[in-house]
Amino acid sequence: MNPHSTPASIRTRIQCVVPPMRDPRACSRAPSSSHCARALRRRALSTALALLALAPAHASEQRPVTLDPIVVTESPPATPLTVEIDPKAPRQPVPASDGADLLKSVSGFSVIRKGGSNGDAMLRGMAGSRLGLSIDGGQLAGGCPSRMDPATAYIAPALFDRVTIIKGPQSVRHGPGNSAGTVLFERDVPRYEVPTFAAEGDLLLGSHARADQSLDLRAGNAHGYFGLALDHTRAGDYADGDGARVHSAWDRWSADARLGWTPGERTRIELGLGKGDGQAAYAFSGMDGAQFLRESVSLGIDHETRAGALRSIAANLYANDADHVMDNYSLREPDPHGPMPMPMASNVARRTHGGRIETTWQWHAVLELQAGIDGSANTHSARMGGPPGSMAGDWRAKPRLRDARFSQVGAFGELGWTLDARRRLVAGARLDRHAVDAWRLDAAPMTGHGPPPMGTTPLLSARREQWLPSGFLRWEQAVGSDGMLQLGLGQVRRFPDYWELFGRYATHDVASFRALAPERTSQLDFGLTRRGARVDGWLSAYAGVVRDFILIERGAGMQPHSRARNVDARIAGGEAGLKWRIGGHWSSDASLAWSWGENRSQQRPLPQMPPLEARIGLLRDNGRWSLGALARVVAAQHRVAIGSGNIVGQDLGPSAGFAVLSLNGGVRLGERTQLAFGIDNLFDRGYAEHVNAASVELAGYVNTLRVNEPGRSAWLQLRMKL
Repeated sequence: MNPHSTPASIRTRIQCVVPPMRDPRACSRAPSSSHCARALRRRALSTALALLALAPAHASEQRPVTLDPIVVTESPPATPLTVEIDPKAPRQPVPASDGADLLKSVSGFSVIRKGGSNGDAMLRGMAGSRLGLSIDGGQLAGGCPSRMDPATAYIAPALFDRVTIIKGPQSVRHGPGNSAGTVLFERDVPRYEVPTFAAEGDLLLGSHARADQSLDLRAGNAHGYFGLALDHTRAGDYADGDGARVHSAWDRWSADARLGWTPGERTRIELGLGKGDGQAAYAFSGMDGAQFLRESVSLGIDHETRAGALRSIAANLYANDADHVMDNYSLREPDPHGPMPMPMASNVARRTHGGRIETTWQWHAVLELQAGIDGSANTHSARMGGPPGSMAGDWRAKPRLRDARFSQVGAFGELGWTLDARRRLVAGARLDRHAVDAWRLDAAPMTGHGPPPMGTTPLLSARREQWLPSGFLRWEQAVGSDGMLQLGLGQVRRFPDYWELFGRYATHDVASFRALAPERTSQLDFGLTRRGARVDGWLSAYAGVVRDFILIERGAGMQPHSRARNVDARIAGGEAGLKWRIGGHWSSDASLAWSWGENRSQQRPLPQMPPLEARIGLLRDNGRWSLGALARVVAAQHRVAIGSGNIVGQDLGPSAGFAVLSLNGGVRLGERTQLAFGIDNLFDRGYAEHVNAASVELAGYVNTLRVNEPGRSAWLQLRMKL
């Protein structure tokens, strides 16, 4: 096997990594300061030197390199219900700073904006644990009761080789409760026959002091391999289309290393280590994210038997720790007239560990079974205080108090039956045991919202356990010479997550803890792809019934308390797209996404449903340079349920439609180097997405109902493969 032909497994990135600034807004506040200028020059210079230093060593190597599109604006599905995207490729809008930023470029996804980064991803109007996330086969969860640190906030897309999106409940292999779909962030498994070294890198500069650098180095031989991936991203406050500054700066870095041993061509053992941290300013909250510390370790073993029915076995263990700090003094000045006039901080931690074993069986190339077991457990703790010397006391000196522990263990199996060359039947089932321990519950409901104050008494403990089944059945049929149809029926039972049981808008009493029922989603998914000589088309649609849908009702006015409650709901929608190869280096693509939901118990719409959205792109690419335009048109949303929402946001009222035009382009400077650029929101339109976190009033900033999107923004990205 030629190691240079391994898809994406030898791709690496070159990045200059510098320590994060104390305040990521510093350059945006004082762009002429010598400190910021020197920092930016160091980043650009050291990255350029790294690129130039490595280039001569590989200039003499003559090997074919497959060039990706210079700028990606649309991701057609690999199969009707599965989308695969390259997280390293330049994308419009401006390349992603975190996992949610990446997903919002895929049709059907929305992001609840909170600031410049760390938004919450939604698929078809569904957020939180309805959208399952797997990171190299492991689970990672944030700990903020207000969702300041969703799992995607700890993900640097540039560190991964591919992202796979499975729409709907059409897989049981990647954990329980994934009723909306599953997102897999994955790295390729390298195998080398000869000593090999490869690298890939990029540098991004953009408006609002945006500056990203990344590095991915990989080396190995027949006996093993080593990989090192580093990423740093930062930006200052951005200005919306009306010229108002939005409290939105961020600064974050990540580092992951892998060490693999391949004692034979069919066996692999890999140790992975990772760490990251950062800061983020928020326009939706009275606090900012002062720390996003992630520490990860994993151990994986793969073995292919190639004998008998058992074809392979894979096992992995992992531990992912998220340690998050929120405060009102690191990235802003406390407002003496606001609800928190004194410096305050809250430190939450979520420690997750787990593992999985999966086996693959095959009988006569007709039946294939993937079966195994998985499990995880995580403990949440919190402490509060302030900066050293404050009246609240240094938060670092306070003890951590546990409030909840979640555990899950499950068994799963997916069986594929190939009937003939054009037809296939796939069925899957899993059974999970969920358990949760609570240690800080009240005996009766409290007024207001939020967890009970630290150290108050009496606080009660409680426990609940439940067995929950899930499964699906899917028919797959070839259509024509190059098309596929999929029709699947899935049923998922989702256990309530931390935010629904203990979050800011939950009711923290024993009765509510025990009464909130798991969701039961039954959904029909339909998908069709068809590829032609000049036109490719695709369609995915769904319709479902959700029993005991978990709805968050947020208190206001005469009802100050919030709660999570069960209702019955109906959901439907879909996505469609096409690509037209016009000819003469011209092509065009278009997509449409629509989501609908109804609260049948209260006879009102489901909240936080994104409106109808269309994207239309036009591109000219002659193989060396490209120039394209992307128009995004979003309809008004009048179907709202004011005061209701999910664990992230709530309906604030009807929203207006908008249209945004963006330009992109690039040039291939050689086989391994390309330069991409973009101008997002070309006409500097002032607008906000319907799905949103409510803006809060901040001193020095213009107050808006929703967090507005960035105004006109330009970016330039240099990418190199070696």
